Amino acid sequence: MRLKVTLSIVLCLAAALVLPALSAADDAAVKKNMLQKSNSTSPNDDAALRARAEKLHREAIVIDTHNDVTTPMLDNGFNLGMDGTDPNGKIKTHTDIKRMKAGSLDAEFFAIYVDKAFVNKKPIEGGGAARRALDMIALVNEQVNEHSDAFERANTADDIRRISRKGKIAALMGIEGGHAIEDSLYTLRMFYALGVRYMTLTHTNTNDWADSEGDINNPKVKHHNGLTDFGKLVVLEMNRLGMMVDISHVSDKTFFDVIETTRAPVIASHSSCRHIAPHTRNMTDEMLRALGKNGGVVMINFYDGFIDGRKSEYALKSRAMEYQLREQYLNDAKRVEEEMKKWREANAINVGKTPLSALIDHFDHAIKVAGIDHVGIGSDFDGVPGLPEGMEDISKLPSITYELLKRGYSEGDVKKVLGENLLRVMSQVEKVSRELQSGKK
Repeated sequence: MRLKVTLSIVLCLAAALVLPALSAADDAAVKKNMLQKSNSTSPNDDAALRARAEKLHREAIVIDTHNDVTTPMLDNGFNLGMDGTDPNGKIKTHTDIKRMKAGSLDAEFFAIYVDKAFVNKKPIEGGGAARRALDMIALVNEQVNEHSDAFERANTADDIRRISRKGKIAALMGIEGGHAIEDSLYTLRMFYALGVRYMTLTHTNTNDWADSEGDINNPKVKHHNGLTDFGKLVVLEMNRLGMMVDISHVSDKTFFDVIETTRAPVIASHSSCRHIAPHTRNMTDEMLRALGKNGGVVMINFYDGFIDGRKSEYALKSRAMEYQLREQYLNDAKRVEEEMKKWREANAINVGKTPLSALIDHFDHAIKVAGIDHVGIGSDFDGVPGLPEGMEDISKLPSITYELLKRGYSEGDVKKVLGENLLRVMSQVEKVSRELQSGKK
C-alpha cells in the first residue's frame, strides 16, 4: 500500500512537470466556467432562494438614508398617500406609502434638500436656505401626522427598532447641503432640535466653509482646500449634538479633513464606488478604506449615472450643462428644466438600460474594500433621472436581498447591509454625543 501511494505521488509530480501550465487566458476561462456553474440554478432552486430572500427581507430592519420625495411634496403638492402622481397627474414619483410597504421599508431618511439657488435669496424674495429647510421639515412632520397609521417620527436608533416592531415606518430627516445652516452653529442646533439627524456638509456647491466635488474644478469658485476652521467646528458641533456627519457630495480633500477632525463615525448617505464608475460623486478605494477604519458606513446610491461606468461621463456633462443653464436663466427654474430636457434628448447616449447587476457590483465592491460592517442603502429615489432595471421604485428593495444572497452573502451579513450597519453608526454617534456633553471625551 505504501509503495502504491508513493508511486502515485511520483506520477503526479511527473505529470505536473510535463504538462504545460495554463495560460492567463485559459485560467480566466476556467474561473469563468466555474463561476457560471456556481451561479446556474434550477427554477426550483431559484424559487427557494427568492422565498428565502423575501422572508429575510421582511424580518430585517431595512433603512434607506436618502430619499428626495420631499422636493415634489413641497414644490408640486405631492402627498405620500397618493399613488405616485401629484394632484394634476403630471409627475410620477419613485415613492409613496403603498410602495414603501411593498418594499418592506422600516425607516426612511427624508432629504431636506436645499438647492444652492437659495443661498443668496433675501427674505423679501421668498426666503433663503434656512427658510427652505424649515418649510421641508414642517412638511415632513405634516405628512407623518396625516399618515400616522403608516409613519412615526424617530430620533434615535432605538426609536427605529421600536417603531419597526410596531409595523410602522420610522420617519427621519437629513439636511442635504450645509449652506442651509447659513454659517450659524445656532441654526445647526435648531435643526437638530427639530429632528434632523444628519447633514450633508455640501451639495454640488462649495459653501463658505467646505469644498464640494461638484465645482472643485471651477476656477470662478473660491475654494478652501477642504474644510475651513469653521468647517471643523461644524463637524465637532455635529459630534457634540449627536448629528451624523455626511460626506456625500464633498471634495476628496474635504472628506479626509472630516476623517481627521471627527470624533464619531461618519456616513456617506448616498454614494457609490469610483473604482467601478469614474464619477467624482463616488468614493475612491482609499476613501472607502478610510471610512471603514473610521467605523462609518457608505450607503450605496442607485443613480445609473453613478453606478454605470458607461454613463458616468454623460452624467458629468449633464451636470455641467445644468450649471451653465442656471447661470444663464437665473431664478427661472422652469426654463432650466425645459432646456435640460431638450439637451438630454439631443445628447442621449444609446447604451441601453443599466442592469441591476451593476448596482449590486457597487455593494459587492464596497463590502470587499470597506468591510461588511460599513455598507448600506442610500437610494436617492426621487432625486435622480435614471435607475437600473429592476430597481425602478422603492417597492423593489427586496431585490437587493435576493441578489446579495445569490452572490453568497450570509443572512447575517445581508441584514447588516439592509440596516444594522446604519443602526450601529447611529448608536455610536449618540454615545459619542453623550460622552462629549458630559465631559467624558
